Amino acid sequence: MAARVLLRQRVAAPFMAATLVGGALFPSVALAEAPPQQQQQTRESLLLRKKPIYDDFEDRPLPKSTTPVPSPSSDTIPASAKPFPEPEDEQQVVSRGPTPTDRLAAQIGKARLFLYKQAVSAEDGVNAAVDKAFHLEQSFTSTIASLAPSRESGEQLMPGLVYVLVASMAGSIMSRNRNILLRASLPLALGIGAGWLVIPITMSNVSELLWTYEQRFPAVANTHIRTREGIQRAWYMTKIHAELGKSYVDDKVSDARDVVEDWVKKGK
Repeated sequence: MAARVLLRQRVAAPFMAATLVGGALFPSVALAEAPPQQQQQTRESLLLRKKPIYDDFEDRPLPKSTTPVPSPSSDTIPASAKPFPEPEDEQQVVSRGPTPTDRLAAQIGKARLFLYKQAVSAEDGVNAAVDKAFHLEQSFTSTIASLAPSRESGEQLMPGLVYVLVASMAGSIMSRNRNILLRASLPLALGIGAGWLVIPITMSNVSELLWTYEQRFPAVANTHIRTREGIQRAWYMTKIHAELGKSYVDDKVSDARDVVEDWVKKGK
Protein backbone atom coordinates (compact mmCIF):
# COMPACT_ATOMS: atom_id res chain seq x y z
CA MET A 1 0.00 0.00 0.00
CA ALA A 2 2.80 2.41 0.81
CA ALA A 3 4.39 1.63 -2.54
CA ARG A 4 1.20 2.51 -4.41
CA VAL A 5 0.88 5.87 -2.64
CA LEU A 6 4.46 6.73 -3.45
CA LEU A 7 3.90 5.78 -7.12
CA ARG A 8 0.86 8.05 -7.41
CA GLN A 9 2.70 10.96 -5.88
CA ARG A 10 5.56 10.49 -8.33
CA VAL A 11 3.16 10.53 -11.35
CA ALA A 12 1.09 13.48 -10.10
CA ALA A 13 4.04 15.75 -9.52
CA PRO A 14 5.26 15.81 -13.16
CA PHE A 15 1.65 16.23 -14.47
CA MET A 16 1.08 19.27 -12.31
CA ALA A 17 4.39 20.75 -13.37
CA ALA A 18 3.49 20.29 -17.11
CA THR A 19 0.14 21.94 -16.57
CA LEU A 20 1.64 25.00 -14.95
CA VAL A 21 4.28 25.37 -17.66
CA GLY A 22 1.66 25.09 -20.46
CA GLY A 23 -0.58 27.69 -18.83
CA ALA A 24 2.32 30.09 -18.55
CA LEU A 25 3.50 29.62 -22.14
CA PHE A 26 0.04 29.45 -23.93
CA PRO A 27 -2.48 31.68 -22.20
CA SER A 28 -6.16 31.37 -23.36
CA VAL A 29 -8.99 33.95 -23.19
CA ALA A 30 -11.86 33.09 -20.90
CA LEU A 31 -15.10 34.57 -22.12
CA ALA A 32 -16.62 34.52 -18.71
CA GLU A 33 -13.86 36.75 -17.26
CA ALA A 34 -13.67 39.16 -20.28
CA PRO A 35 -15.31 42.62 -20.08
CA PRO A 36 -18.89 43.06 -21.56
CA GLN A 37 -17.74 45.06 -24.64
CA GLN A 38 -15.17 42.44 -25.52
CA GLN A 39 -17.77 39.67 -25.09
CA GLN A 40 -20.13 41.44 -27.52
CA GLN A 41 -17.39 41.85 -30.12
CA THR A 42 -16.48 38.19 -29.75
CA ARG A 43 -20.10 37.16 -30.34
CA GLU A 44 -20.39 39.36 -33.42
CA SER A 45 -17.20 37.89 -34.86
CA LEU A 46 -18.53 34.38 -34.29
CA LEU A 47 -21.86 35.24 -35.97
CA LEU A 48 -20.06 36.77 -38.97
CA ARG A 49 -17.99 33.62 -39.41
CA LYS A 50 -21.15 31.56 -39.84
CA LYS A 51 -22.52 31.76 -43.40
CA PRO A 52 -26.35 32.01 -43.58
CA ILE A 53 -28.37 29.59 -45.73
CA TYR A 54 -30.24 32.40 -47.61
CA ASP A 55 -28.58 35.69 -48.55
CA ASP A 56 -30.48 38.56 -47.03
CA PHE A 57 -29.72 41.54 -49.20
CA GLU A 58 -32.00 43.91 -47.30
CA ASP A 59 -30.08 43.51 -44.01
CA ARG A 60 -26.79 44.45 -45.62
CA PRO A 61 -26.11 48.14 -45.16
CA LEU A 62 -25.45 50.18 -48.25
CA PRO A 63 -22.03 51.74 -48.61
CA LYS A 64 -21.96 55.33 -47.61
CA SER A 65 -20.91 57.69 -50.35
CA THR A 66 -19.76 61.19 -49.79
CA THR A 67 -20.02 62.22 -53.50
CA PRO A 68 -23.20 64.19 -54.41
CA VAL A 69 -25.71 62.55 -56.76
CA PRO A 70 -27.17 64.85 -59.43
CA SER A 71 -30.96 65.11 -59.74
CA PRO A 72 -32.78 63.49 -62.72
CA SER A 73 -33.67 66.90 -64.14
CA SER A 74 -30.07 68.08 -64.08
CA ASP A 75 -28.34 68.91 -67.34
CA THR A 76 -24.98 67.62 -66.19
CA ILE A 77 -25.78 63.99 -66.99
CA PRO A 78 -26.85 62.67 -70.43
CA ALA A 79 -30.47 61.65 -71.16
CA SER A 80 -29.48 57.98 -71.59
CA ALA A 81 -27.95 57.90 -68.05
CA LYS A 82 -30.99 59.40 -66.31
CA PRO A 83 -32.70 56.95 -63.97
CA PHE A 84 -36.23 58.12 -64.86
CA PRO A 85 -37.45 58.85 -68.43
CA GLU A 86 -38.60 62.26 -69.42
CA PRO A 87 -42.25 62.90 -70.46
CA GLU A 88 -41.09 62.91 -74.09
CA ASP A 89 -39.73 59.41 -73.63
CA GLU A 90 -43.06 58.32 -72.14
CA GLN A 91 -44.92 59.78 -75.12
CA GLN A 92 -42.63 57.90 -77.45
CA VAL A 93 -43.31 54.68 -75.56
CA VAL A 94 -47.10 55.25 -75.60
CA SER A 95 -47.18 56.14 -79.31
CA ARG A 96 -45.81 52.73 -80.22
CA GLY A 97 -47.99 51.05 -82.88
CA PRO A 98 -50.00 47.84 -82.23
CA THR A 99 -48.26 44.55 -82.70
CA PRO A 100 -49.44 41.89 -85.16
CA THR A 101 -50.84 39.94 -82.22
CA ASP A 102 -52.97 42.93 -81.18
CA ARG A 103 -54.25 43.38 -84.74
CA LEU A 104 -55.09 39.68 -84.99
CA ALA A 105 -56.95 39.81 -81.66
CA ALA A 106 -58.94 42.84 -82.88
CA GLN A 107 -59.92 41.07 -86.10
CA ILE A 108 -60.92 37.95 -84.18
CA GLY A 109 -63.05 40.09 -81.87
CA LYS A 110 -64.81 41.71 -84.84
CA ALA A 111 -65.46 38.30 -86.41
CA ARG A 112 -66.91 36.99 -83.16
CA LEU A 113 -69.20 40.00 -82.81
CA PHE A 114 -70.37 39.61 -86.41
CA LEU A 115 -71.13 35.91 -85.89
CA TYR A 116 -72.93 36.69 -82.65
CA LYS A 117 -75.12 39.31 -84.34
CA GLN A 118 -75.96 36.92 -87.18
CA ALA A 119 -76.85 34.16 -84.72
CA VAL A 120 -79.05 36.51 -82.70
CA SER A 121 -80.85 37.78 -85.85
CA ALA A 122 -81.41 34.20 -87.06
CA GLU A 123 -82.78 33.21 -83.66
CA ASP A 124 -85.10 36.23 -83.66
CA GLY A 125 -86.33 35.33 -87.16
CA VAL A 126 -87.07 31.74 -86.15
CA ASN A 127 -88.88 32.90 -83.02
CA ALA A 128 -90.94 35.40 -85.03
CA ALA A 129 -91.89 32.72 -87.58
CA VAL A 130 -92.92 30.30 -84.83
CA ASP A 131 -94.97 33.01 -83.10
CA LYS A 132 -96.68 33.89 -86.38
CA ALA A 133 -97.54 30.24 -87.09
CA PHE A 134 -98.85 29.84 -83.55
CA HIS A 135 -101.03 32.94 -83.88
CA LEU A 136 -102.35 31.72 -87.25
CA GLU A 137 -103.25 28.37 -85.74
CA GLN A 138 -105.05 30.04 -82.85
CA SER A 139 -106.90 32.36 -85.22
CA PHE A 140 -107.98 29.47 -87.46
CA THR A 141 -109.22 27.33 -84.57
CA SER A 142 -111.06 30.24 -82.96
CA THR A 143 -112.66 31.15 -86.30
CA ILE A 144 -113.87 27.58 -86.93
CA ALA A 145 -115.19 27.38 -83.37
CA SER A 146 -117.07 30.67 -83.80
CA LEU A 147 -118.91 29.34 -86.89
CA ALA A 148 -120.52 26.46 -84.98
CA PRO A 149 -124.00 27.15 -83.56
CA SER A 150 -124.57 27.32 -79.84
CA ARG A 151 -126.03 24.40 -77.92
CA GLU A 152 -129.06 26.45 -76.90
CA SER A 153 -130.11 26.88 -80.53
CA GLY A 154 -130.59 23.12 -81.04
CA GLU A 155 -129.11 23.30 -84.54
CA GLN A 156 -127.08 20.26 -85.64
CA LEU A 157 -124.37 20.57 -88.25
CA MET A 158 -124.04 17.00 -89.45
CA PRO A 159 -127.42 16.40 -91.05
CA GLY A 160 -127.66 20.02 -92.21
CA LEU A 161 -124.32 19.83 -94.06
CA VAL A 162 -125.42 16.57 -95.69
CA TYR A 163 -128.59 18.27 -96.96
CA VAL A 164 -126.61 21.17 -98.34
CA LEU A 165 -124.27 18.78 -100.16
CA VAL A 166 -127.21 16.84 -101.63
CA ALA A 167 -128.82 20.09 -102.85
CA SER A 168 -125.58 21.19 -104.52
CA MET A 169 -125.25 17.79 -106.27
CA ALA A 170 -128.87 18.05 -107.43
CA GLY A 171 -128.16 21.46 -108.91
CA SER A 172 -125.12 20.12 -110.78
CA ILE A 173 -127.21 17.25 -112.16
CA MET A 174 -129.98 19.61 -113.27
CA SER A 175 -127.52 21.90 -115.10
CA ARG A 176 -125.46 19.10 -116.62
CA ASN A 177 -126.27 19.84 -120.29
CA ARG A 178 -126.62 23.61 -119.91
CA ASN A 179 -124.16 26.41 -120.49
CA ILE A 180 -121.12 26.94 -118.25
CA LEU A 181 -122.64 29.91 -116.41
CA LEU A 182 -125.67 27.93 -115.32
CA ARG A 183 -123.58 24.89 -114.41
CA ALA A 184 -121.44 27.09 -112.14
CA SER A 185 -124.23 29.14 -110.53
CA LEU A 186 -127.09 26.67 -110.07
CA PRO A 187 -125.32 24.23 -107.68
CA LEU A 188 -124.01 27.16 -105.64
CA ALA A 189 -127.43 28.81 -105.48
CA LEU A 190 -129.19 25.59 -104.46
CA GLY A 191 -126.51 24.83 -101.82
CA ILE A 192 -126.73 28.32 -100.31
CA GLY A 193 -130.52 28.21 -100.34
CA ALA A 194 -130.57 24.80 -98.64
CA GLY A 195 -128.06 26.10 -96.07
CA TRP A 196 -130.24 29.08 -95.17
CA LEU A 197 -133.21 26.77 -94.82
CA VAL A 198 -131.56 23.93 -92.88
CA ILE A 199 -128.77 25.61 -90.83
CA PRO A 200 -129.64 29.32 -90.68
CA ILE A 201 -127.52 30.14 -87.61
CA THR A 202 -124.38 28.64 -89.13
CA MET A 203 -125.02 30.45 -92.41
CA SER A 204 -125.46 33.76 -90.58
CA ASN A 205 -122.15 33.20 -88.79
CA VAL A 206 -120.48 32.41 -92.12
CA SER A 207 -121.94 35.53 -93.73
CA GLU A 208 -120.67 37.72 -90.85
CA LEU A 209 -117.22 36.21 -91.17
CA LEU A 210 -117.18 36.83 -94.91
CA TRP A 211 -118.33 40.38 -94.33
CA THR A 212 -115.40 41.05 -91.95
CA TYR A 213 -113.00 39.83 -94.66
CA GLU A 214 -114.78 41.85 -97.34
CA GLN A 215 -114.40 45.04 -95.32
CA ARG A 216 -110.65 44.83 -95.85
CA PHE A 217 -111.30 45.45 -99.57
CA PRO A 218 -113.64 48.44 -99.99
CA ALA A 219 -114.37 47.68 -103.67
CA VAL A 220 -115.53 44.14 -102.88
CA ALA A 221 -117.55 45.36 -99.90
CA ASN A 222 -119.32 48.04 -101.99
CA THR A 223 -120.08 45.50 -104.71
CA HIS A 224 -121.49 43.12 -102.12
CA ILE A 225 -123.67 45.87 -100.65
CA ARG A 226 -125.02 46.86 -104.06
CA THR A 227 -125.68 43.24 -104.97
CA ARG A 228 -127.49 42.57 -101.71
CA GLU A 229 -129.57 45.71 -102.09
CA GLY A 230 -130.45 44.69 -105.63
CA ILE A 231 -131.45 41.20 -104.49
CA GLN A 232 -133.54 42.62 -101.65
CA ARG A 233 -135.22 45.06 -104.00
CA ALA A 234 -135.93 42.33 -106.51
CA TRP A 235 -137.31 40.10 -103.75
CA TYR A 236 -139.50 42.94 -102.50
CA MET A 237 -140.79 43.65 -105.99
CA THR A 238 -141.38 39.95 -106.51
CA LYS A 239 -143.42 39.77 -103.33
CA ILE A 240 -145.41 42.84 -104.37
CA HIS A 241 -146.07 41.43 -107.82
CA ALA A 242 -147.01 38.10 -106.31
CA GLU A 243 -149.50 39.77 -103.99
CA LEU A 244 -150.87 41.84 -106.87
CA GLY A 245 -151.17 38.73 -109.01
CA LYS A 246 -152.82 36.86 -106.19
CA SER A 247 -155.34 39.65 -105.64
CA TYR A 248 -155.98 39.89 -109.40
CA VAL A 249 -156.53 36.18 -109.62
CA ASP A 250 -158.81 36.28 -106.59
CA ASP A 251 -160.82 39.07 -108.17
CA LYS A 252 -161.14 37.21 -111.45
CA VAL A 253 -162.06 34.02 -109.66
CA SER A 254 -164.69 35.82 -107.61
CA ASP A 255 -166.08 37.48 -110.75
CA ALA A 256 -166.18 34.16 -112.54
CA ARG A 257 -167.90 32.58 -109.59
CA ASP A 258 -170.49 35.34 -109.53
CA VAL A 259 -171.14 34.92 -113.23
CA VAL A 260 -171.53 31.20 -112.85
CA GLU A 261 -173.90 31.68 -109.94
CA ASP A 262 -175.97 34.11 -112.03
CA TRP A 263 -176.15 31.57 -114.83
CA VAL A 264 -177.23 28.95 -112.44
CA LYS A 265 -179.94 31.17 -111.02
CA LYS A 266 -181.23 32.08 -114.47
CA GLY A 267 -181.29 28.47 -115.51
CA LYS A 268 -183.64 27.62 -112.72
